[in-house]
Amino acid sequence: MSEINKSLISKTKTTTQTLLNYMTIFLVATVWISTIIFGLYILAFYALALFNGETMQWNEVLPDLYDSKNRTATIGIGIHFIAGGIILILGCIQLINPIRKKYPTFHRLVGRLYIIASLTAAIGGLTFIFLKGTIGGLVMNIGFSLYGVLMFIAAIETVRHARKKQFEKHRAWALRLFALALGSWLYRIDYGFGLLLADGVGHTKTFSGVFDQVMSFFFFIPNLFVAEIVIGKFKFFKNPIVQLIGAFILFMVSIFLTIGSYFFIKHLWGPAILEVF
Repeated sequence: MSEINKSLISKTKTTTQTLLNYMTIFLVATVWISTIIFGLYILAFYALALFNGETMQWNEVLPDLYDSKNRTATIGIGIHFIAGGIILILGCIQLINPIRKKYPTFHRLVGRLYIIASLTAAIGGLTFIFLKGTIGGLVMNIGFSLYGVLMFIAAIETVRHARKKQFEKHRAWALRLFALALGSWLYRIDYGFGLLLADGVGHTKTFSGVFDQVMSFFFFIPNLFVAEIVIGKFKFFKNPIVQLIGAFILFMVSIFLTIGSYFFIKHLWGPAILEVF
């Protein structure tokens, strides 16, 4: 291979990698802003209702969550929501490079809280499913249980590699954990768009329609795919063409999330947060 061809290939790789990096920053910024607001909404709506003994209002947004006859399940899902709001906020902080490099002690402290919250969210959700089951039945039970198990595993692996000082693997698992943590946030946005564009086709009140069943897995599996693109561990994701496609996907996802976040913040999350103040 001539020196010219090698130089051209090298420049192409650099260009696609740079483009991918910019699109990653765009996506991360979009996710940070939206998830922090959603995390505050979770704490304002679900956690406050739990502390005030008004958990019945949970059913206004997500049917059949509160069950007066199954207090343990209610506590489990309540803990899941509280921990979920915390991990969405803390996860954004953990991914900020300057903080991680300049304030390692703070990074480790927040990291411990983040892992505890992640494990608590997973255990709380799995407890609810085991004792009560989801409104969508078997398919939703399987999807949500898989989600909880994967989050638990990602949290454990994140800690394990940090303690072994295998920081590259630690960061990779931390990204996977954050990608999973975004699931509850994406679930709302995906549902909002899905119901709007498809006019409710495939959705039922019992969340057992075709669309509902697909959503039982779709809210977290694509996240892991995007995480692998960002991590770039596999050679497949280092190919310039794949990186170019990945950059386009990240761009479209960012636009999608920006639009979805705007409507949710304006009509649901924002008003709920403002009611607290």
